[in-house]
Amino acid sequence: MDWASSGESNPSALRLLTGDVQSKIYLTTTTPSGFNALSQPFLSHTSSVEDIQWSPSEATVFGSCSADQSIQIWDVRSKGRKSVAGIEKAHESDVNVISWNRHTSYLMLSGGDEGGIKVWDLRNVKKKGSIAADPTPVAAFNWHKAPITSIEWHPIEDSIFAASGADDQVTMWDLAVEQDEEETGTMMQDDTNPQSQVPPQLLFVHQGQKDVKEVHWHPQAPGMVVSTALDGFNVFKTISV
Repeated sequence: MDWASSGESNPSALRLLTGDVQSKIYLTTTTPSGFNALSQPFLSHTSSVEDIQWSPSEATVFGSCSADQSIQIWDVRSKGRKSVAGIEKAHESDVNVISWNRHTSYLMLSGGDEGGIKVWDLRNVKKKGSIAADPTPVAAFNWHKAPITSIEWHPIEDSIFAASGADDQVTMWDLAVEQDEEETGTMMQDDTNPQSQVPPQLLFVHQGQKDVKEVHWHPQAPGMVVSTALDGFNVFKTISV
């Protein structure tokens, strides 16, 4: 689920999105007399809704992802409660989590059950009814060896994000880092998979927790991260960010 303020004109009013295992998304708003739940759900997914997030730049727009492998973009003003655009096969398995970039509002992260992380340019996402093919992600990373459980853009730096996986890893990434051709032959390797090279965008790997479920950046302390797992909380800050 995801909360959003209704805006400066009525800051006390709130909007709540909720998704369920029956592929339905509901919108609830607050009024002076209480909560008002819209009876008609948003219907375009065909399996469990895994994550929802309001657009950081458009008050009526939100995104969602699902076990049906898709990412959908919605506008609450559209008739019929159907998505207005989408990526039908964003991942090869369930799409577990998404994160909308608050600084570059056309970029969205997604994490899949196969362990993949993808970065999407929403300007290339096809509108409903279009015969165009799904867009190609602007970046894709396959470092994690188990489902991605959480993903989040840095609150200040628009190219940095953190992710966690069921492989007991929390990773930090920077899309602004480019491959140095002179260092191609000396890149580190993942000990669990000697054939895989460490992407230059991978800044840091945090290990030691079991069954990591959430990772979030501190909104006021730059670079500080909190992660939650089966065996407790970790709060840490690296020299990389």
